[in-house]
Amino acid sequence: MQAVSDRLKEALERVRKHLQADQGDIEVVDIKDDVLYIKLLGSCKQCALVDMTQFGIKEIIRAYLPTIKDVVIVSDD
Repeated sequence: MQAVSDRLKEALERVRKHLQADQGDIEVVDIKDDVLYIKLLGSCKQCALVDMTQFGIKEIIRAYLPTIKDVVIVSDD
């Protein structure tokens, strides 16, 4: 069985392909209580479509890690 960290890495690489196409990227901040906390980088930080981006990221992550209940975007603030 594949380790959680390996599945997360695969999921993030799939997400990154889409974000990097638009000059963005993603960084994992934490995983706590089955919630993945991420930070959007580059042009993704100011994107007007952040809600759609968050939904897409959540769908991809949950396909690889069904135990993740939610994906929360955190800011630098």
